[in-house]
Amino acid sequence: MSSILTNNSAMVALDTLRSINRDLSTVQNEISTGKKVSSAKDNASIWAISTVMSTDVESFKTISDSLNLGSSTVGVARSSAEAVTESLQEIKNLILSAQQGNVDRTKIQTDIDELTKGIQAYVGAAQFNGLNLLDGSSSADVNYLSSLDRSSSGTVTASSIAVERRDLSISNSSTPATFGAGANADQTIIASGVNSGTATSAGAAGTLDVTIASVASGNSYRLVLDDTATNNTLGQRTFEYVAGADDSAASVAANLTTQMANFLSATGETNYSVSRADGVITITNDSAAALAVTATATTGGTAGTTTGGLGNLATVDVTTDAGATAALTAIEGLLQTSIDAAAGLGSSQKRIESQGEFVNTLIDAMTTGIGGLTDADMEAASAKLQALQVQQQLGVQALSIANQGPQALLSLFR
Repeated sequence: MSSILTNNSAMVALDTLRSINRDLSTVQNEISTGKKVSSAKDNASIWAISTVMSTDVESFKTISDSLNLGSSTVGVARSSAEAVTESLQEIKNLILSAQQGNVDRTKIQTDIDELTKGIQAYVGAAQFNGLNLLDGSSSADVNYLSSLDRSSSGTVTASSIAVERRDLSISNSSTPATFGAGANADQTIIASGVNSGTATSAGAAGTLDVTIASVASGNSYRLVLDDTATNNTLGQRTFEYVAGADDSAASVAANLTTQMANFLSATGETNYSVSRADGVITITNDSAAALAVTATATTGGTAGTTTGGLGNLATVDVTTDAGATAALTAIEGLLQTSIDAAAGLGSSQKRIESQGEFVNTLIDAMTTGIGGLTDADMEAASAKLQALQVQQQLGVQALSIANQGPQALLSLFR
């Protein structure tokens, strides 16, 4: 039955053409935006996932900037610490030169003072964007944002890399120790087999034990080694230490032992050696003649004060035998402090740079993942566009043919 009121063929053709036009609109949108999911209506779940990941990518870009800032800041501090270490090595060489008796120690001290001023300049300039990791202005770690950790439940936690500050400052308020004036005539503070201040000896090819008998703040300990009457390779050398409130017999013995060992090593002296067990110092004489040893203890001294990682530089004085000898021990500790600082900062910088590389790799991987979820397949879209355009043309023709059906009914009424 034919009807002029209901054209089923036209309705089918029209419905088909509408479907083709919807698909064509979708493909054209993919081609124009480059995305198969450009809004929540395209695919709500994929759009939500990709949007969250996109915000994380932007966050990681900020983290990358933070890591770059951290690497630059730590790098400046590390370079300064390395320069300080080089200057301290020069100072050590000067202190070694001062161990000889026939040198101009005043000129050597002048060189040391100038190098010390240079170290102050290095530390003061070790700042990046106003942050100095070496000047001792703070002991708090500096944190640099390193990661954004998202759990499966959606909870986000920020991670940071903590960079330890290193104090290489030199404070003018540092003061040298003051040897006590209160004489101690017995062996209650230092024991060498004879009363304090009395000479004894380490016999030829023999040893002598010196015991730190008691320790209190202000107690002063002095050891004088003298072979001027025998081998005269050592000469007369004085080693001394003033105890502080935190010292023990072992720490006092360790300091004196270190002073003597450093001096013997620096001067190449092989006739004598020194060792320690707790609070007992053992002086070994490998020569064929006795070594005179005088152990003296006094009370009422003042321990030296140090404010700043390299504060002892302010008290280095090689113009005297005792000062030159003590400077050997001081410079070893200062060098170690500087080396530790440079090494620690170097490790921190390497970690920051490695994290920065990882973050950049992570950004690339996440960007690729987001693209896989949302980007359109342009080859497939192109092929589909061509097919839909053909289908659209055919749909229009089919609709045109269907619309011509009622027109044919007019011939029946002629």
